[in-house]
Amino acid sequence: MAARRRVASRFFALTSLSALAIGSLVGCGSAPEPAPTPTPVFVSEAEAFAAAEDVYRAYNDALNSIDPSDPETFEPVFELSSGAFEKADRKNLSILHAERHSIAGDAVVLSFTGYSASPQYQTVTARICLDVSAVQITDENGASVVAPDRPEVYALDVTFELQDDQFSIDAAERSEESTCDGN
Repeated sequence: MAARRRVASRFFALTSLSALAIGSLVGCGSAPEPAPTPTPVFVSEAEAFAAAEDVYRAYNDALNSIDPSDPETFEPVFELSSGAFEKADRKNLSILHAERHSIAGDAVVLSFTGYSASPQYQTVTARICLDVSAVQITDENGASVVAPDRPEVYALDVTFELQDDQFSIDAAERSEESTCDGN
């Protein structure tokens, strides 16, 4: 009889342990699913370059539409830029507004050439030729504030960063090593 009790006790202990183990597993749910691999927004480098060009042309149009006396006209510019580039735009446009400058004429994008893209097209870099010959900036007295040695056409190296499935202009600098046709 004592042997039966030991077997029954062992059986009870084992089934209790099994029930606890199963209960804890059921409470935990299934194993977590692996994180999905992000799907690239663009299927090719050419598609990424075309999207970046669209953003730059929209940015140029937004700049051409600025009225320094109305800071609300600055917002479309900020929506297309990011990082230090956006910060510089905010500073420069605030100065134009505070010093009551006026802008006349439009900058024209002469060419856009994509030349590098990161894997998954998160970052794209392009060379842009920009004609600013028609752009005049004057102070509140009508005097030009444009540097007399400003070139009429120049090359820019522009970096675009993908944010929320859309490119924004993250950096731009004048390319000293490249010239644009006609410059």
